[in-house]
Amino acid sequence: MVKKRPSLPQLKKYDVTQKVIAALTNVESRAILFATIKKGRSATDLSQKLQIPLSTVYKKVSELVELALLSEHASFRDDVGKVKVYTSRIRAAEIHIKKLEPRVVLIPNK
Repeated sequence: MVKKRPSLPQLKKYDVTQKVIAALTNVESRAILFATIKKGRSATDLSQKLQIPLSTVYKKVSELVELALLSEHASFRDDVGKVKVYTSRIRAAEIHIKKLEPRVVLIPNK
């Protein structure tokens, strides 16, 4: 039996899906996403609240923003001035795997 090679659009879709699955299965990424559902937080806040090194928070936040799972906006704080605040764009996620095709269902954060 000859296997059919996926087309370029299928490969790109697969890559994005795989990146989202990787982010959702990573402990730090998941903690960041779910710590920012109800209230936006700065990287420093996340680092302190979750006890994750600040460098790791910045790396994970960057990945999550790139995947559109986390939104960022500027905020002004009296104590530190202008900071970026991150808010989860999802409140839940489901991963379904049927045969070889993974499917990710993201439930938007309201």
